[in-house]
Amino acid sequence: MRTFSDVNLLLLMYFMLLYLYFSSAVSSPLYSSSSCRLQGQFHLNGMHKAGDVVLGGLFEINFFSVFPDLSFTSEPQQPTCHGFDVLGFRQAQTMAFAIDQINRNPNLLPNVTLGYSLYDNCVKLGIGFRAALSLVSGQEEQFILDETCVGTPPVLGIVGDSSSTRSIAISTVLGLYRVPMVSYFATCSCLSDRQKFPSFFRTIPSDAFQVRAMIQILNRFGWTWAGLLISDDDYGLHAARSFQSDLAQSGGGCLAYLEVLPWGYDQAELRRIVDVMKKSTARVVIVFAHESHMINLMEEVGRQNVTGLQWMASEAWTAATVLQTPELMPYLGGTLGIAIRRGEIPGFREFLLQIHPDQHHNNSYGNSMVKQFWEYTFQCRFAPPPAGWLEAGGALCTGQEDLENVETEFLDISNLRPEYNVYKALYALAYALDDMLQCEPGRGPFSGHSCGNLKGLEPWQLVHYLEKVSFTTTFGDQVSFDENGDALPIYDIMNWLWLPDGRTKVQSVGEVKRSASEGEELIIDESKIFWNFDSKKPPKSVCSESCPPGTRMARKKGKPVCCFDCIPCSEGKISNKTDSMECTSCPVDFWSSPQRDRCVPKQTEFLSYHEPLGICLTVTSLLGTFICTIVLGIFIHHRSTPIVRANNSELSFQLLLSLKLCFLCSLLFIGRPRLWTCQLRHAAFGISFVLCVSCILVKTMVVLAVFKASKPGGGASLKWFGVLQQRGTVLVLTSIQAAICTAWLVSASPTPHKNTQYNNDKIVYECEVGSTVGFAVLLGYIGLLAILSFLIAFISRNLPDSFNEAKLITFSMLIFCAVWVAFVPAYISSPGKYADAVEVFAILASSFGLLMALFGPKCYIILLRPERNTKKAIMGRGIES
Repeated sequence: MRTFSDVNLLLLMYFMLLYLYFSSAVSSPLYSSSSCRLQGQFHLNGMHKAGDVVLGGLFEINFFSVFPDLSFTSEPQQPTCHGFDVLGFRQAQTMAFAIDQINRNPNLLPNVTLGYSLYDNCVKLGIGFRAALSLVSGQEEQFILDETCVGTPPVLGIVGDSSSTRSIAISTVLGLYRVPMVSYFATCSCLSDRQKFPSFFRTIPSDAFQVRAMIQILNRFGWTWAGLLISDDDYGLHAARSFQSDLAQSGGGCLAYLEVLPWGYDQAELRRIVDVMKKSTARVVIVFAHESHMINLMEEVGRQNVTGLQWMASEAWTAATVLQTPELMPYLGGTLGIAIRRGEIPGFREFLLQIHPDQHHNNSYGNSMVKQFWEYTFQCRFAPPPAGWLEAGGALCTGQEDLENVETEFLDISNLRPEYNVYKALYALAYALDDMLQCEPGRGPFSGHSCGNLKGLEPWQLVHYLEKVSFTTTFGDQVSFDENGDALPIYDIMNWLWLPDGRTKVQSVGEVKRSASEGEELIIDESKIFWNFDSKKPPKSVCSESCPPGTRMARKKGKPVCCFDCIPCSEGKISNKTDSMECTSCPVDFWSSPQRDRCVPKQTEFLSYHEPLGICLTVTSLLGTFICTIVLGIFIHHRSTPIVRANNSELSFQLLLSLKLCFLCSLLFIGRPRLWTCQLRHAAFGISFVLCVSCILVKTMVVLAVFKASKPGGGASLKWFGVLQQRGTVLVLTSIQAAICTAWLVSASPTPHKNTQYNNDKIVYECEVGSTVGFAVLLGYIGLLAILSFLIAFISRNLPDSFNEAKLITFSMLIFCAVWVAFVPAYISSPGKYADAVEVFAILASSFGLLMALFGPKCYIILLRPERNTKKAIMGRGIES
């Protein structure tokens, strides 16, 4: 509802008036010391009913008022009101009905009769304030002290007012005296300030809850991009502030524009606002304004034919029948709005049908109010008509008119909304009063554990019980007040239907409420909603389309947070939900999928038996082993031939066995690295090659020794190269390598390692050498033995052919050293599995080099040139080749 600011001047005036009004006695020469008089008396349109406890009410019965010119040469005239509001009168009758129903309820306030005193505020702050002062002080001009006061007594609590502005002003003053005031229509969230309004309560939700309800609806349909139109008053401005604040906190959307609707019909400004709406990409328009604003706005909307918008209405115009016309439905059809909770009040229509101008009232004002309703309903007049109440003439009222025979919205109780709040307000006061009167003496909440009693009830005592009241209406709604005096909020969600026959209908499609146990809850039956679009579905209203999984949102510079670009996640990061703000990194062993929406296990890479390279190396290794076996078989079969015996057959057999081990050890480098294979591969490689090279070294040394022994005086050198010495030398040289490998494995053993440095999306399984020094010493020792063998063989190369095979050894060592010299840079520069392939290739190449260079010529002679496999041929005296 509307609120207005800057009422300080009025408040100051009424504070002074109240001081005089509440004074118990005023010295006056016109009265004796035993009597007092009111400083002034207001002539107000009201209805009254006597009772043990009287409750007050403020309602809008007339919506126009005339204040006479002020002239202080005679007694100032009272303001007059006209323009009958039949719905305001029905709200007043709701109070009368509720009190009548409570009085007939034996379980609520037994033995206590409630009365009422209600006034017309004429939709004016000044008149509403007069009425409130009259309610809390009484209307009698003179009171006789020490005797029973006659006339209408002061009330214990007030139901009203319908306006936030009047409620602010009146409650500010009544709060000083802790007189409870329960409003049924004032929605300003400022009234929730308990410091300023300590005795104010209300049965209608505040604007703060309405704003949150709007945001929940926006979130429900995914509308993150909306325009906001507000009225140029406190109602609209306060709603805009709340809306922007709550929207920012919820993170559920943004405002495309915020426009203030002007008071009156400013065509240029309205044209500009509608032009903003047309150019905006927002398909949803939220309006916190009054009927008058919307009428002017929709005229311009119709003039520019702006369709395709989804309107959302605040409670101020959700039920505005003046807008529900066939002319406006092409634009407003499908509107969703927040409406005051509709309730059912059983027996209310029967009560309204009993209203008659001849029924008894406590004073002439009540009867005049009913007559005014009668004249409005039947377009007749009583003689003489009340001055200023009925401007148009008409037939004379007979009093025999029947309400059931006339079509009037007064009797339409299918859509009771403000009336339902009035009904709940009366019952809240009644239940609070009932709780207070049921207090057990000595157990009360007041000082000395006292209780309130019927003869000495104080308004502030009722405030205490109102704060704790809790009950459920016959309609099923729970009513209680929180620490700010606000009732548990509940709103109906309305939808404007455009029926095929051209008629319009506003129906409820859900509700939004907050309960003490479940919190805020939004319930919408989407199947009942009429969407005024060709698709018959909710519109899409976003600044930017949602970012799919695999992307993240990047805000556009200078734009609201709802306007963004969708940036694909970088490699190794994913987003698995819509509109992700960040991309998350995958775990170590996982990588992002091509769509960047999930993490998948990384591809693993190692020198496998199942890939072509691994298969080729495996076959080559087995082939070398097989050739060694064949050569060994040939040598064993021809072990008695001169060529085998002349070349140190025992060392040849050891050399062939060591070459078989060299070929076989290469298989340890193929397949997924495991701890035992990592530890064994280099140890087996190092020991087998040292065994092989040490055999060649000893063989070369034996050749050199035999040559020296053939010279005079050189026989003594042969004693150092007997069979046992040869075996011992090979064993010692090999043991040194075994010791090196043992020390390496103990100090820094090679281990399997998942390497991701080569490719982020792959895991390269490899063996870490553990100690680079250990690996270098292992290779260095092999190289040392190979160089010694090469040097000795090189020295012996020119010896007579009959005594040595130094040339073959020199050539084999040359191949061996060349392979391993080339291996080092190739191994270092090769990534992942290719480093293992390079090492296997070096092993196989050097092994084949030794096998072919040392045993190829001999096998050739044994198998293809047996005529050269004689002692004479070997001694150089046989036939020439």
